[in-house]
Amino acid sequence: MAENLGSKDRSLEALDFIINVLKEHEQNLDESIDELATVIEQIGNTTDGLKGKVEEVEEKINRMQKEVTNLIGYLSNAPKKALPAEVKEQEPQVQAAISVSPTVVQGGLSVILRCKHWADFQALAMHAQTLFFSYKENEKVFQVDALKGNQIIMYTGAFSNFSMILKAWLSRQLEITEENILEGSLDK
Repeated sequence: MAENLGSKDRSLEALDFIINVLKEHEQNLDESIDELATVIEQIGNTTDGLKGKVEEVEEKINRMQKEVTNLIGYLSNAPKKALPAEVKEQEPQVQAAISVSPTVVQGGLSVILRCKHWADFQALAMHAQTLFFSYKENEKVFQVDALKGNQIIMYTGAFSNFSMILKAWLSRQLEITEENILEGSLDK
C-alpha cells in the first residue's frame, strides 16, 4: 500500500508540473496576443495617416488640373499682339491646326488618360494643343503628355523606335532620303 501512495504522489507531482507548464504557456500566449493587438492598432493608425495623405495629394492634383484648365482657357482667349510679317503669313496655318482641336471648357472637369500602349496615345493625342516630352537616358524611358481640350493624355514607356527617329532626323538634317540611310557602320 505504501507503494501505491508513492506512485500516486509521483503522479500528482507530474500532473502539478504539467499544469504549471500549461499556465506558463497560457501567460506567454496572453502576452503575445496583447503585443499583436498593439501592433495591429499601430498599423491601423499608419494606414489612416496614409489615407489622409493620399486624399491631400488627390486634392492638390484636382486643384492643379483646374488651374491648368483655367490657364489654357486664358491663353486661348488672350488677345494677339502685333506679329512680324513672316509670322502673320504663317498664322492661318496655325489657326487651322488649332481649330481641329476641341476647345477647353472653362470650369469643366479635366480628365487624365494614362495610356499603356503607344497606339492608344497616338489615337487620343492626335491634333493636341500642346505636347510635353522627356527621355530619361539612364532608365531608357520616354514620356510624353498631351493637352487636348480638357484632357491630359499621358504615355510612358520604352523608346523602342529610336533608330527610326534617328533615321528621320538625319534625313531632314542632311536632306537625304530615309531609304539611303542605313543603321550600322562602314568598315574597310
